Amino acid sequence: MSRGLNKAMIIGCLGRDPEMRYTPSGRPVTTFSVATNRSWTSNEGEQHTETEWFNIVAWGSLAEICKEHLVKGQQVYIEGRLQTRRWEDTKGCKHNSIEIVANEMMILGDRRKNDQPDSNESIEEENNNFPY
Repeated sequence: MSRGLNKAMIIGCLGRDPEMRYTPSGRPVTTFSVATNRSWTSNEGEQHTETEWFNIVAWGSLAEICKEHLVKGQQVYIEGRLQTRRWEDTKGCKHNSIEIVANEMMILGDRRKNDQPDSNESIEEENNNFPY
């Protein structure tokens, strides 16, 4: 039997603050979007940039960490798997949505972008990039 591989890794900026909900059984789930940019130069020498948006879903303790520490505009590394959701709306139209189900998240850049550091926190703690 052959093995498959479903792995996605992106680095980008949050497009909105994370939203956390709970399943009926009480399991936390957090969703947010991440934008990645790609730049290239055409044969004519023109600069181009393309933005790709990804919907991210995190479950359990990772969901709680994402909700607590991430804010819109922050740069993050997300690793997980691609998942396709399919549904039919009330008018009978079929829809597909591809999302990344995260299993790792790392905050990149300044973790305190929108906050002032607490007076009790050291500069060393402030500048660490903790993998979650």
